Amino acid sequence: MRSMAGLVDLVLPAACAGCEAERVPLRYGVCAECAAELEDLRPGPTSPTPVPAGLPPCTALGPYDGVLREVLLAYKERGRHGLAVPLGALLADVIASAAGGDPLGVLLIPVPTTARAARARHGDHMGRLARRAADRLRRAGWPTAVARPLRALPKPDSAELDAAGRAAAAESAFRLRAGRAAALRRAAAGRRVVVLDDIVTTGVTLAAVARCLAAIDIPVDGASVIAATRLRYGQ
Repeated sequence: MRSMAGLVDLVLPAACAGCEAERVPLRYGVCAECAAELEDLRPGPTSPTPVPAGLPPCTALGPYDGVLREVLLAYKERGRHGLAVPLGALLADVIASAAGGDPLGVLLIPVPTTARAARARHGDHMGRLARRAADRLRRAGWPTAVARPLRALPKPDSAELDAAGRAAAAESAFRLRAGRAAALRRAAAGRRVVVLDDIVTTGVTLAAVARCLAAIDIPVDGASVIAATRLRYGQ
């Protein structure tokens, strides 16, 4: 299930999100050359070193580099929200690959964002990607649902923390929303539970979310991300 194939070419009043070329036909925000680079990516397993306790098996589309990195940055930090369309489709590819390509019942749980980050980015960037990925999977015949059972608490900027600091921040970063446990267990019954994020670096955030869910008897089957930092991709 390739994500970029079949998308309509448009001429948009913005530069290519991958290479910043201007006045060129864009396919949902990227030029033909950058679209081809994204289409060449294939999902694969990835794992940080060391592996944090509770991290589920993780699959990434590719390394956090090149066009993929630039498109993610344009989406998250530069207000290019329309890129949720191709990025959500690419994320659906990752989910399908992790599940072996067989249509299954899937419950997607995106890593929640803090209120501060949502304000800075004009919305919940992972929530948008999860909805787009779910739409793509449903059109491909996969019974798919999205749940948002956790809330993110304020935390320090991870870019300013070392590995130990990130682990400590992640451990106290999430809380289950009141009254959600029973409904979430019903939604997870008979489905593959997959946690979603955009980038995996140390894995502590995904592990923390998985531990929160395990604490209410919801085992996580896997994690799917768009990109993994170069030193961790393919490990």
